[in-house]
Amino acid sequence: MIQKMEHVAIMVRDMDQSIRFYSDILGFKVRLHGSKPDRVMAFLYLESQPDMEIELIQEKTEATEYSETGIVNHLAFTVENIDETIYFLREKGIVFSSDEVKPTLEGGRMIFFHGPNQELLQLVEKVK
Repeated sequence: MIQKMEHVAIMVRDMDQSIRFYSDILGFKVRLHGSKPDRVMAFLYLESQPDMEIELIQEKTEATEYSETGIVNHLAFTVENIDETIYFLREKGIVFSSDEVKPTLEGGRMIFFHGPNQELLQLVEKVK
């Protein structure tokens, strides 16, 4: 079912400053930088561990309260077949944040749900 940890998402106030910090100081490489109507995102990785990433998220609205959602926004897991995984988890009593799977920035598919401590978790099916 779960193949690997995908990424950890961090809410940021200044995308350029955050990319410079993770790149110039900590040595991460930017794999993807893009936006949706409501947010700007960047995915960064270390050359020594390219299959685990940090996702930086900057909301485009000024009214965003970062402290309400926390600095670490969610933990994501890669799955081979998101529909099968959703079915399996629903059978275990998991309730998802929406009824529909949504597209990722790269054209894959994703959906959110909460863990037992209200931690936000994400399933990601990559583009094949």
